[in-house]
Amino acid sequence: MADVTAQMVKDLREVTGAGPLDCKKALELNGGDMQKAIDYLREKGIAKAAKKLGAGRSMNEGLVETYLHFNRRLGVMVEVNCETDFVANTAAFKNFCKELALHIANLSPQYIRREEVPSAVIDAERDIMRRRTLDESPNKPEAVIEKIVDGRMEKFFQEIVLMEQPSLKDDSKTISQLLSETVAEVGESMMIRRFARFSIGDVVEGE
Repeated sequence: MADVTAQMVKDLREVTGAGPLDCKKALELNGGDMQKAIDYLREKGIAKAAKKLGAGRSMNEGLVETYLHFNRRLGVMVEVNCETDFVANTAAFKNFCKELALHIANLSPQYIRREEVPSAVIDAERDIMRRRTLDESPNKPEAVIEKIVDGRMEKFFQEIVLMEQPSLKDDSKTISQLLSETVAEVGESMMIRRFARFSIGDVVEGE
């Protein structure tokens, strides 16, 4: 086990904001390697954050963030909730909201979570995917056809569901992952409550 000094613990605390015991443990588990210890604490924080999400906590604070394109033909409003007004005023929370509004403007999600997609929409899309797959591979076994359709449906959800979309800022992560990271950073639960995207020329239901 590496010889972990008080200075090493102090340095790690300044970088991560974690408690002294957590920092000492992280350094010990990672042989005194500062970067590995930082990564360890970051992953641990995200894991804890995931438990906070949807854990029944009251989230009555937050922000309504807006984005307006330069030509004023595209606009977005998104509400993100948290537990306290203190967190709502942090740079981490505000930055997440701003990036989220820009993401929505560019990637045009239709729903926040997969569970919100109407079953009629899912059934209709699955039927289209199945017919397309049968046209392309008419001689494949039924089980193979279903696997192909399942894979295409996953891509369909990634296109229309906000939480499953690759982030505009970092496409190696989904919006869900970025939300979890922000929860870990601010130390309390967050939730994307609702959003609206307006674009000149969009067809509006009922018109």
